[in-house]
Amino acid sequence: MARDQNDQFTPTRRQCLRYGGSVAGTGLLAGCTGRSDGGSDGATTAADGSAATDASTDGATTTTTESATAGESYSVTMAPAGEVTFESVPEQWVAYCGAFADMAVALGQADGLAGIGGIDRYYTSVYDELPGVDVDEERLEQYPEVRTKEEFYELDCDVHLYDPQMLVNWFDWSESDVQEIAENVAPFVGNLIFRRSDEWHDYRYYTLYEAFEKVATVFQERERYRAFESFHDEFIADIQSEMPPASERPDVFLTFEGTDEPETFSPYRLDDRGTSKKQWRDLGVPDALVGTDIENLSTTNRGELDYENLLEIDPDVILVRGHERKSPREFRDVVLDYMRNHPVGSELTAVQNGRVYRGGYLHQGPIHNLFLTERAAKQIYPDVFGEVTGDAELFDRQAVADIVTGEFEA
Repeated sequence: MARDQNDQFTPTRRQCLRYGGSVAGTGLLAGCTGRSDGGSDGATTAADGSAATDASTDGATTTTTESATAGESYSVTMAPAGEVTFESVPEQWVAYCGAFADMAVALGQADGLAGIGGIDRYYTSVYDELPGVDVDEERLEQYPEVRTKEEFYELDCDVHLYDPQMLVNWFDWSESDVQEIAENVAPFVGNLIFRRSDEWHDYRYYTLYEAFEKVATVFQERERYRAFESFHDEFIADIQSEMPPASERPDVFLTFEGTDEPETFSPYRLDDRGTSKKQWRDLGVPDALVGTDIENLSTTNRGELDYENLLEIDPDVILVRGHERKSPREFRDVVLDYMRNHPVGSELTAVQNGRVYRGGYLHQGPIHNLFLTERAAKQIYPDVFGEVTGDAELFDRQAVADIVTGEFEA
């Protein structure tokens, strides 16, 4: 990675006061030395964010401060960065992906959003349905891909909601680059949680709500977090109480194919416990690839299936990622229509029955997840929850907005 004049940057007095001792020991570099806190997922084995999830299983090295009074420092521990100490609550922040940006927005921190690591995968349209909730789109467009040291220096944020090992493995940062930004600008708190199939991610993963709790501690917004967790758990329980028995559920093939005229399909495995599959696990969806040797899409696995391969599996439902800017009707008019006219694709059961849908975001936070679960319930169980093109709402938008804006009873 190219160096610039900022390599010898000297922190200002303000930064020394705010970030003094922000990185404990070598915890920042835990990702390159193996697991730092007792395994890939602690003792948690339940589906992401369900009522059974133990959000406190961080291993012996994890210590997060419940809350801090004015003027007191507090710490947050999250792999791979390790323990990070804050002298005051962060005001300005940047997130790599929509998942962590959405967590901060859910905690009432939208005004502090300075930029995003990838604007193309941060879907803000859901906020239009929540009264009083929005983000500064103009600000995002000014900093749509914050991935270089120069941009981190320029933004001068109070916290970076990034997995630093992602910067090392995807964007050619060195460990010293990570250390430099953490010490001279602000600490990193984040973990690449949307999938669990990358070989370089050899440290602990977190469920959606475990990661959300970490971000809540960063911003000292524990009450908002608990309100959101309670709302989520009740919503999921209500959905699950109405689902058909397992023997009557359709099997599903989840794929990525971003073109309007798909010819090949990159496979996802639903048994990968990444947060991008949370809604499918909560809905008890059977994976059409069970019993095959087809692996999950990852940094190292870029295998694809053609229509002949897909016909051998012949799933009941096909979910296609890469089309989230399309409406449900536009997706059907463009992508599904092409598959219906394809000589082999037209033989697929899902195509014949019109059960090909958009597959949801890769990076989803707690607000996103409510909307995606609602959509998924309609896609998989339309006889119970209504058609996906319909207007039925399965959760209270105003109640969610009230949590975000602070109009709720703790």
